[in-house]
Amino acid sequence: MRQIVLDTETTGLDPLQGHRIVEIGCVEIVNRKLTGRHLHIYLNPEREVDEAAFEIHGLSNEFLQDKSLFAQVAREFIEFINGAELIIHNAPFDVGFLDNELQRLQAGYKNIADYASIIDTLSMARKKHPGQRNNLDALCKRYGVDNSQRDLHGALLDAEILADVYLLMTGGQTDLSLSMEEPNREQQKEQRAALTREQLELRVIKASPTELEAHAQCLEMITKASNGNCLWLK
Repeated sequence: MRQIVLDTETTGLDPLQGHRIVEIGCVEIVNRKLTGRHLHIYLNPEREVDEAAFEIHGLSNEFLQDKSLFAQVAREFIEFINGAELIIHNAPFDVGFLDNELQRLQAGYKNIADYASIIDTLSMARKKHPGQRNNLDALCKRYGVDNSQRDLHGALLDAEILADVYLLMTGGQTDLSLSMEEPNREQQKEQRAALTREQLELRVIKASPTELEAHAQCLEMITKASNGNCLWLK
């Protein structure tokens, strides 16, 4: 299964008011493992960045003026995400901007949902943790993901952080407290299946002759000290 964790930064909040994308960050996951493959693009939005947006991501008009136009990278972007499952935090925001960019090109591109399925981790987190804060920083704290480098928002950094959060939220340890409920029979079956020899790569390290000798000497000392009651020799 191929998944792409995606994030964008923009000039403002609403594409219907002419706001554009200034950064796209994508991180690839295959079979729930980060592959190290990513796509990272800065874009010239062909308009000014709102001050409020600049305070969030720090991408200035001067920095963006010589970057690629979306039209120049659209094909590369679509090829990267095509057929994958997109993992996005607050997906309607990012997808709305991406759809707007594709439609502006008038080059026959479809909407993002026609190229990839979409999972909204914000909606997922709200169902999993109702009544709690579920922004990315709150989820990092909840799942123990290091976001100390996140002084400003950045599409690639946020995608990398979200990838860790998503993997923990959907398959890792999510609660440090011990459950008082016994797993049902179906859950026990799933747990046993997850521990089959075929799925585990266990490395067996045998003791060296020197280590075996030291172990025997230690047991001998324990035997003498316990008047012959060394449990490991029984």
